[in-house]
Amino acid sequence: MDTAKRREEILKLLQNAQKSVKGTELAEQFGVSRQVIVQDIAILRANGINILATPQGYLLPVREESKALRRTIVCNHKGYDSMEEELRIIVDLGGKIIDVIVDHPLYGEIKSPINIESRYDLAQFMDNIKETNAEPLSSLTGGLHLHTIEVKDQKTFELIKKELKGKNYLINED
Repeated sequence: MDTAKRREEILKLLQNAQKSVKGTELAEQFGVSRQVIVQDIAILRANGINILATPQGYLLPVREESKALRRTIVCNHKGYDSMEEELRIIVDLGGKIIDVIVDHPLYGEIKSPINIESRYDLAQFMDNIKETNAEPLSSLTGGLHLHTIEVKDQKTFELIKKELKGKNYLINED
């Protein structure tokens, strides 16, 4: 497993942990030294992840519930340009894209956090996809996918839906 993937997996473990996780446990799980885990945690912190180190191990602080609304939208499109346009519409109108979800016929629901809330985040996301020649998850389902988005209010959500529908990206809920 490469370094970036290990750090991603460490973060997922901490996000899903019900209690603190010791560095030695992480080291054993990933087949690396505890010092490597310490460095991984330091890099994650440098990237803005608030990880607490306690005598019992590492943990993420409990977040206060956001006052923002979370909604799910169903979209369909193909290609990088339409994907970028769809995501840009959402962030430009004040939404944050939390994740992308597809319903794979064999594996069931596949969900990946993307956390895009600005044009800068979007540019980094698109650059990463192009640099790695990665296919979007929606390519597994012919373009059909869902997004969990966070918005400040229902009016913002309705505006985003209207714009996506105007581009024929939004699947009718009716």
